[in-house]
Order: sequence, then C-alpha cells, then structure tokens
Amino acid sequence: MSALPTPPRSPARPQRQRPARPPVRGRGPRWAMRVTTSVSVTVLAAAGIGHALLTGLGSDIDRIDPFKDMKNRPAHGHGMNVLLVGTDGRDRITPEEKEKYRLGGAPCHCTDTIMIVHLSEDRKRASIVSLPRDSYAETPAHIDRTSGQRHQPHPVKLNAAYAEGGPQLTVRTVENMTHVKIDHYLEVDFTSFIKTVDVLGGVRICTVKPLKDTYTGLDLPTGVHDLNGGQALQYVRSRHIDGASDLGRMQRQQRFLAALIERATSSGVLLNPIKFREVTGAVLGSVRADKGLGSDELIDLGRAMRTFSPSSSEFTTVPIGKMGYAVKGIGSTLKWDEQKADRLFRTLRDDKPLAPHRVRSKALRVDVAPQQIRVQVENGTMTAGLGRRVDSGLAATGFRTTRAPVNAPDRSIRRTIVQYDPRWDRSAKSLATALPGSELRPVNGQGPLMKVIAGSDFKEVHKVRAEDPTQGEFETVTGDQVVCP
Repeated sequence: MSALPTPPRSPARPQRQRPARPPVRGRGPRWAMRVTTSVSVTVLAAAGIGHALLTGLGSDIDRIDPFKDMKNRPAHGHGMNVLLVGTDGRDRITPEEKEKYRLGGAPCHCTDTIMIVHLSEDRKRASIVSLPRDSYAETPAHIDRTSGQRHQPHPVKLNAAYAEGGPQLTVRTVENMTHVKIDHYLEVDFTSFIKTVDVLGGVRICTVKPLKDTYTGLDLPTGVHDLNGGQALQYVRSRHIDGASDLGRMQRQQRFLAALIERATSSGVLLNPIKFREVTGAVLGSVRADKGLGSDELIDLGRAMRTFSPSSSEFTTVPIGKMGYAVKGIGSTLKWDEQKADRLFRTLRDDKPLAPHRVRSKALRVDVAPQQIRVQVENGTMTAGLGRRVDSGLAATGFRTTRAPVNAPDRSIRRTIVQYDPRWDRSAKSLATALPGSELRPVNGQGPLMKVIAGSDFKEVHKVRAEDPTQGEFETVTGDQVVCP
C-alpha cells in the first residue's frame, strides 16, 4: 500500500521591505502584547506541550484503583513502570466492526495482552517486556470479584488473574512474580486500540513473508502496508499464522508498538499542543487508568517523548524455561526461566538498558538467516578471480559458502543467477537479496545447496540479516530494528 500523503505546503510569500519608521510614543501596550505573544510561543515550543491547554486532560479517563489496600509491595526502583493491559472488550465494538474484523463471540473479561512498560529515569528510553498470557502464575490470597468467595493462593494462567480479581489482583500477581513495583496501570480495549491507530493516521508494517490467519481475517502479502485501526487489531491478535502461536503474536505486538512510536514521534503530534490534545482526548475516553496518571503525568510523558525515536524503545519477552508446562485443573502453561527472568527484572529495577550497545547495522532484513544457507559459487565470466570475490563477499555476510569457487561451463553470463531447488525458495530469496539484480532460477531436484553463477553485472554483496534480530541475554530488539526501513 502507498504511504500516507503529505499535504502540500503553500508557497512562501516574499517579504516586502518597508522603510524604517521612527519610534512612536503611546503604543507601548501593542508592543508589549507582541513581545508577550512571542515569548509565549517560544515557551510553548520549548516545552513541547502547552500546559494550560492540556489541563484537565486526565478527566476523560475512566478511573480505577488497582493499588487499593496493597501491602508488602516491592521497593521502588529507578524510572517509571506502567502495567499495560489489553482486554478484549468486544462488547463495545459495533456489529459492523465485529463482522469486518472477525470479532465475534462473547467477551472473556480477561487480559489478552500484558506488558510492563519501563520508562527510564532520564526519560530517554522505553523498555517493554511482554508477559505471556498463558504464563504459569500463583495468585496471592484474594476475594473473587464475581462470586465473592475468598481464595487462598493458588496457581492460574496469568490472564486469569484479571477474571478473578480484576486490575488489583493482576497488579498484585505481576508484582509478586517480577518484584517490580508498578507505578501506574493502563487498560486498553479493542475500542481504544482502534481509535489510537486511526487518530494517528494509521501505522506502517513491513513483512518479509505473507501473513494469513483465517481466524482473525488477517491477509497481508509480503511488502509494506499502511494499516488502519481495525487492520492493526487483526495484526496484533493473530495467533494462527505459524507454529509460534502466542509467542509469535507477542513479537508482532512489539513490532506494532515500535511502528506506533515511530508514527507518533515523526508526525509532529507531540510538538503540537492542539493536535496532542485532540489525539489524547479521542483515545483517553476509552481507556481505564489509575488515579495517579493525571494531566501532569501525561504532559511530562508527552514532553519526554519529543526526543524519542524508534531506537529509543526496546522490546523483549520474559524468558521461557518450559513450554507446555502441565498444571492439573489449568492445562498447558508457560513456565518462566526463573534465573533469567530474575536477571531481566533486576535489570529493569536498576534502570539499565536490556539491549546491548551496538553499532546500527545497514544490513537488509531477510526471512532466512544467511548462516543457514549453503552456497556454491561459480564464475560465469572470463574475469579472473570473480568467483573468489563473490564467495568471500557472501561468506563475510554469513552465508555458508564452500570456499571453493569453480568456473561455470558457460563463461558468457551477463546477469548473476541464483539457481535453487523450489523446496528452498525462502532461502533462495534471502540469498538473492544479498545479490541485487540477480535472477532467481528454479531447478527441480537440486537439493538444499544453492548455486550462484556470477555474471558480468556483479558489483558487490549486500549485507543481510535474519528477520528475527534479537540480541543479548534477554533476546531484545530495539524499535529501529523492526520498523520499516
């Protein structure tokens, strides 16, 4: 899909030169008004957001108290921690939207998405940790909000804590599991999700392979897509695209958040008080939050995010130690890797980055990692040493070349050829990405070994990297690694 259009600018009018006038007495008030106006505009621009204009912003939010009567809470670390919870809320969706975006069925009144959003103390970094909804969890003692029955601590899937005890039990359970003190609680449902995306003008998502889910109706071919709110909801809800199920869905949710940050920070919304008020007013009317998340906090967050870019955000999922951990009466759960999870949340409490420092890579993203692709290079020209140059270039970017290039039977090849078995077409496309302008030529029965026949058009090998760019102990990605290039 094409990029969102940019409104044309009116041509600048030439400035007329006027003769200097002598000072005129008695015009002090008008001069003072001009100075005051200029100073006000300067202060407004410097602050990024007009405080007076945005006073009362938090009054649109549906307030809850998720911290009521909570005791023995974790010690406060550095920075701010927001528990971001996504609920299905399909009872507030119009019948037309339900049908169009496959949102049928009754709402489950449970959490579909759970994330800890950590904003660093200097407000220069956002670390987002996804907590799988099927995580094995143990709730503290509580009163069931539906039956009124008092429960002793017992095991559940993490998303069931909301159904039993609402936001308060969800916060208590997350704090008990992570030892991270939650400062604010923000609950988003389908309605507020769609509004957020639409009021920002959509988000741009890039895919290196087709994404299709018959359950949600998602159907995205390979390429670049500008999604509206409903389409973005399909994208983040889809669980039946591949075998990764909920873990794959969380990766797409993280990519979506990176794209949303990129959209918000590049569109000028955060620098325009009127637009910021319009956007937040449309969105906040359909979210729930704790009483402490008021106008001042929202303004501070908006001001801090003025300098944000996709590289300012980092995303990871809590480390999983055991998939399919069976619990009687609950079913299959995901058991966290306790040691790695402890280190992850300690890093969060200490306000340290999750992703290691790195030099930004200009490598092109591909579906299959070059380290998984075996290649035999042939020189299809009369240029001595060309085969060795191609072989070395491919090896340098990670491809498993034979390191023994040979001469091709035909030495008059003009366009470089990637010869492959159709069963390994994804690997062939990844290899061809490293050889721009090359021709893909399928050969049945060739097997997993790719063949590159270098032609006279060869100039250089482009660096490529796998679609999954996770790094470091916590397999973290930064926003600039997952947004569209």
